[in-house]
Amino acid sequence: MIVDLLWLLLPVAAASGWFVAQLKGQKISVNLFPDYFKGLNYLLNEEPDKAIDVFIKLIEIDSDTVETHLALGVLFRRRGEVNRAIRIHQNLIKKVALHPQQRSLALFELGKDYRHAGLLDRAETLFQELVEANLHKVSALRQLLEIYQQEHDWTNSINTAQQLASIYEEPIHVLIAQYYCEQAEVYLRQQQYDIALQVIQQALKTDSNCVRASLLEGNLALNQQKYKQAILAFKRIEKQDSDYLNEVVEPLQVCYKEIEQQSEFTDYLWHILDNYGGIAPMLMLANIIKQQSNEQRAVDFIVEQIHKHPSLRGLEYLLGLVLSKTDSITREHLLLLKDLTTQLLQNKPAYKCNQCGFTARKLYWQCPSCKQWSTFKSVQGIN
Repeated sequence: MIVDLLWLLLPVAAASGWFVAQLKGQKISVNLFPDYFKGLNYLLNEEPDKAIDVFIKLIEIDSDTVETHLALGVLFRRRGEVNRAIRIHQNLIKKVALHPQQRSLALFELGKDYRHAGLLDRAETLFQELVEANLHKVSALRQLLEIYQQEHDWTNSINTAQQLASIYEEPIHVLIAQYYCEQAEVYLRQQQYDIALQVIQQALKTDSNCVRASLLEGNLALNQQKYKQAILAFKRIEKQDSDYLNEVVEPLQVCYKEIEQQSEFTDYLWHILDNYGGIAPMLMLANIIKQQSNEQRAVDFIVEQIHKHPSLRGLEYLLGLVLSKTDSITREHLLLLKDLTTQLLQNKPAYKCNQCGFTARKLYWQCPSCKQWSTFKSVQGIN
């Protein structure tokens, strides 16, 4: 509310500017001063349509008020009154005597109005016009990028991001690689596997540390029973970003089992656990120890790991192991404890965005909250 009131005082600032200008001897219409306060009065009395009529009339009187009208349009858009913002910006553009720089800014703001109103085609046309005219180019390209993302138009997203990369200092190769991955997933759903692989390789060429591309490549190879290729792709993730190693434990188990190299898989699990920790390799190793030795050794292993890295999932697994060895009284209490940990795990998020803190049970490559890419990772610690 306070911010809105500050915006509403823009006409007062303009009127004050008129007053100062008069003192300096500049020629600005005397009619502006009372009309601005008239418009302000309408705004304060929650009569925005009447206020807009006043301000539009002022445009026709003096073009020095254009900046104020642009600001008012932004105010209405931020308040969710997009139709009023569109009306103000459209009237600005229709003004014949508008300075080219003012017109381009009005076009840009109108494009944002259209985008907020869901009129994406109209917004896209205006932003493309600005890009072609080399006016507000970086900002217009960013708006186009948001539109193409919203439309899931990954080809145009890639092209637009590449244009941005050519004129903007901030590296956006990570973003472009994510667009290639989105495109690859479309081809995978269409069962166009060869094209999908080409796009995945393009993603890795764009960003050699793209974990998502390696996961896509590994899963594609796994589905095609190319197990050694899948292993290479999955193990590449260790160098790209070790925080995602939990994602490859299960598919690697399948690959090594198919090529009958389970011992190498076990060695790799120990390597991951010793160097990076993680609940997935710990539970997988516990299962292997249980199968190859006995439950007691698996219990000892889990207890040791929980001391090092406290974990609800580890505790739940441990309770499952010891339940079969206890008498009825102790078993009843352990069963209750296991149910409680299971309920806690059901409500506990497995992933968290490092940018905004948004949590979820599944892995997202674009955060649903802050819309940043590659910021979702496994929750470390007690999980």
